[in-house]
Amino acid sequence: MPDISLTTLVFLCLAALVAGWIDAVVGGGGLLLLPALLLGMPHASAAHILGTNKAVAIVGTTGAAVTYVRKTPVQVRTAVRIGLAALAGSMGGAFFAAGISSDVLRPVIMVVLLAVAAFVMLRPSFGTATDAGRRRVGRTRAAMAVVLVGGGIGFYDGLFGPGTGTFLVLALTAVLHLDLVTASATAKIVNVCTNAGALAMFAYQGTVLWQPAALMAVFNLAGGMIGARMALSKGSEFVRGVLLVVVFSLVAKLGFDQWTA
Repeated sequence: MPDISLTTLVFLCLAALVAGWIDAVVGGGGLLLLPALLLGMPHASAAHILGTNKAVAIVGTTGAAVTYVRKTPVQVRTAVRIGLAALAGSMGGAFFAAGISSDVLRPVIMVVLLAVAAFVMLRPSFGTATDAGRRRVGRTRAAMAVVLVGGGIGFYDGLFGPGTGTFLVLALTAVLHLDLVTASATAKIVNVCTNAGALAMFAYQGTVLWQPAALMAVFNLAGGMIGARMALSKGSEFVRGVLLVVVFSLVAKLGFDQWTA
């Protein structure tokens, strides 16, 4: 157990609670949890920060996934297939990550995110039940989701990472014509698969701080379940609003990182 003051531990638990809520609604909880861990445990190595983050996040993600599956129709088999493809893609992305400069990727991702935000704002029906209900998805498109959404976003996750959950919700909405609530539910199952693979690797390497992670995970679980229930009760318009806030927050963070690099 690292030397953490009570004040810092309370701060980390509150960050885990809010991150779980954000992640359950639209993805992107890591944008809050990772910086919080870096601030709270400045002497921990990057590997221990990442490993601890995964140990916390998988608990909240699993809780959110279970809540969604119990309350809304989700194609679990398709979600697991996408998750396994994302796991393989993330391994490939991690393999190439050493040769890619984040200074090159940040501006590209910022432009993509701004384009996505503009699209969502200009098309109010995007991700609504009405929009999703107009079109049906065949086997070919479902296979495309496994390869493109799972493999492609998984590769991005291993290569760079920030905003993976948000990209996953957007891609599932666009490719499978899901409403935003169902896309968030599906994304949680995919996240459980990818988090499990990453956590297994970090645990094998001994880079997980299990004691603080266990306490933070309780709060992350609560946040995830609350977020999932709010998304289910308030619907796609609520998720859409949170999505835009997270997208702009991600753009701001990437811009700040680029400016200070």
